[in-house]
Amino acid sequence: MESYAKALLYAIPFFIVLLAVEILYGYFVKNQKHKVLDTVSSISSGLTNIVKDSLGLGVIIVTYPYLLEHLAITEIKASWLVWLVAFIVIDFAGYWNHRLSHHINFFWNQHVIHHSSEEFNLACALRQSISNLIGYFPLLLIPAALLGVPHQVIAILAPIHLFAQFWYHTQHIGKMGWLEYLIVTPSQHRVHHAINPEYIDKNLGQILCVWDRWFGTFQEELEDVPPQYGVLKPAATWNPILINFQHIWRLIKDAWRTHSIADKLRIWFMPTGWRPRDVREKYPMSKIENVYDFKRYETPASKAFKGYAIFQMLTTLALLLFMFYNYGAIGFQGLLLFGAFVFLGIYGYTSLMDRDRYAVWLELFRALAGLGFIGLTGDWFGINAYIPAGSLLVATYFFVTIFGGFYFTYFEKEPKTSQSATY
Repeated sequence: MESYAKALLYAIPFFIVLLAVEILYGYFVKNQKHKVLDTVSSISSGLTNIVKDSLGLGVIIVTYPYLLEHLAITEIKASWLVWLVAFIVIDFAGYWNHRLSHHINFFWNQHVIHHSSEEFNLACALRQSISNLIGYFPLLLIPAALLGVPHQVIAILAPIHLFAQFWYHTQHIGKMGWLEYLIVTPSQHRVHHAINPEYIDKNLGQILCVWDRWFGTFQEELEDVPPQYGVLKPAATWNPILINFQHIWRLIKDAWRTHSIADKLRIWFMPTGWRPRDVREKYPMSKIENVYDFKRYETPASKAFKGYAIFQMLTTLALLLFMFYNYGAIGFQGLLLFGAFVFLGIYGYTSLMDRDRYAVWLELFRALAGLGFIGLTGDWFGINAYIPAGSLLVATYFFVTIFGGFYFTYFEKEPKTSQSATY
């Protein structure tokens, strides 16, 4: 996990730079594809994901090294061939994992967060799951294990393969000629994120688009069908932690409400969106009918409030970068506590973005807990060793959090503009 944290230490600033470039480009060409609160929500979602993954939270059904030890029938010796086979197998497995996530009720819960943004930009690429607590992906790598692909190769290629899926989440790049027949492009991925009937559940490939073409899930972006983004049952919140568990909460309620024992069991493995008949009739659920005419989620947000949301997100990002830099010295128990502060913080300020009245008390609790921790230890997880009076800066941040929570809940007048304004 420490090596993964070190990789993130370099990857995160790279992603943020690309995000800044996209935002600035949209500003200068007067074609902005970012909205402040949506982008803050997306980046915050990415922060929860990397905390969860860097701490190894979850249960792995079976590890790849175990499969390799018990299933390998040969071993690829040529170094270039090892990397090529590993890449193809990972991408093939990624396609089927992605396809499962779109077609099975239970698996959709771990993927819905990625589609929850009603915008399409580089920030929405960072909407990654924290609800994938049961790791089954190694099972899809059985072909690699049979061929004897070393686990070190898989360990190196897997995060690279994931990071390489970032760039094509943009509306500023059109079709790319002959590359459209080889790799996943922005045009193809716009189709994937769209909720238009023509585009639903299409283009499931991650790097190579050949799988979609071979298995019948490819759809070209059509000039007369502009993609509309989001999910058919809108998330209606900026809080990424809530979005992660919305779908499974619906499944739990439907499984409880249905009178059919069979439906209580099979609802989890039925196609995405399936509901028992008795529940569907008694508890109808609304969804978007006209993708070209629906109310997109927004909350009142003055310029000051948008600035405060950005401040909270950037401060959380800075604290996380420190955590990754000092990962080994903090220790596992300290990392769990640090991660809890991050999760609580993101839950707090994104609830404030939703204008939930309870958010201020959550922010107050978080700030007081943080100040208490600094008071008891005289430090913030060892930050004073790197930044003189670093814990004082963190304490100041917590005081700002208390002030901001109360000010934007009780004192700021109703803003004249709303979230629909872009950067």
